[in-house]
Amino acid sequence: MNRKTFFKGLALGTISLPFIMRSCGGDPTAQSNLQSANTASSKKYKWKMVTTWPPNFSVLGEGAKLFSDWVKKMSAGRLEIEVYGGGELVPALDCFDAVRNNVADCASGAAYYWAGKVPAAQFFASIPFGMNAQQLNSWLYCGGGLELWEELYAPYNLIPMPGGNTGVQMGGWFNKEITEVADLEGLKMRMPGLGGKVLAKAGGTAVLLPGGELYTGLERGIIDATEWIGPYHDYKMGFHQIAKYYYTPGWHEPGTALELIFNKKKFEALPEDLQEIVRCAAERLNQWVLNEFDAQNAKYLELLKQESQLEIRSFPDDVMQELKKYTSEVIDDLANSDAMSRKIYDSYNSFKTKGKAWADLTERAYYEKVSI
Repeated sequence: MNRKTFFKGLALGTISLPFIMRSCGGDPTAQSNLQSANTASSKKYKWKMVTTWPPNFSVLGEGAKLFSDWVKKMSAGRLEIEVYGGGELVPALDCFDAVRNNVADCASGAAYYWAGKVPAAQFFASIPFGMNAQQLNSWLYCGGGLELWEELYAPYNLIPMPGGNTGVQMGGWFNKEITEVADLEGLKMRMPGLGGKVLAKAGGTAVLLPGGELYTGLERGIIDATEWIGPYHDYKMGFHQIAKYYYTPGWHEPGTALELIFNKKKFEALPEDLQEIVRCAAERLNQWVLNEFDAQNAKYLELLKQESQLEIRSFPDDVMQELKKYTSEVIDDLANSDAMSRKIYDSYNSFKTKGKAWADLTERAYYEKVSI
């Protein structure tokens, strides 16, 4: 058989694997490699994904399901991922440990949920007065951020990937006006993470309540205010029925990145093509979540305006300036807590500073000069 006939037969699928193996000159190593490659390409993997979101939770839980579907389709069924909502397999906030300890293979959540274990992880979710979704994605994918994230998680046997972004969130629901910084003193507000620490510096009290208790907490006065995400989820929670003022902007979460985390050993045991399929599906999810939030928030903002008497207010400039000052103090404390935190923050802040100069000439100028 000549070379031309061989490749024609190969393309038409008429040359069998035994023939190819014989064509390798009977080399045991070559035959073994071909057999291994064929076995690896047909091997099937079944994974478990745990999430911090309630089962089938809008956008976030839906996104996890979509990710699973995309991976299955792109891999022709070779990698199947069964998704569990928070509490179905492990408690919602145990996802980090579940994946690192082989209870699950991967998870969907947000890096600031693990602040008690890995304080520097908060830089990979959102920090007050930090970068928005577009800038954060640029830092992660093209500015060295993802490499630092991987370095941070490596000791925990985890590989992180961006898994969505909420975009700029709303500033929260209040039953009294915020006209000056003094109005924050004594305020009991549901606000997790670094935003809660900034609120505390302003004299308020950050209260940690699970999502399912926010409505009754606000209704009964257990809290005076709450932040959640944006109009889509806020409408579904019914906050417009019990709170009068809806404040903007979400200074505490200007573009919150979500994450997918994978057991490092399990991920690296996948064939290279499946690893790339997972990475591609993660990038697709990252974009879909942001797009879906923008689409749904625009729709539900109109519904909030139509169905309630809420008043949308902007935080006064002097309040924002004071909160920004307190944020600098909180971030400095975090950045100085250990060498890795300092390394990550220096990279984050350098990228943010350069990005601001570019955004001032483009994004900011566009919004200021052009009526959208």
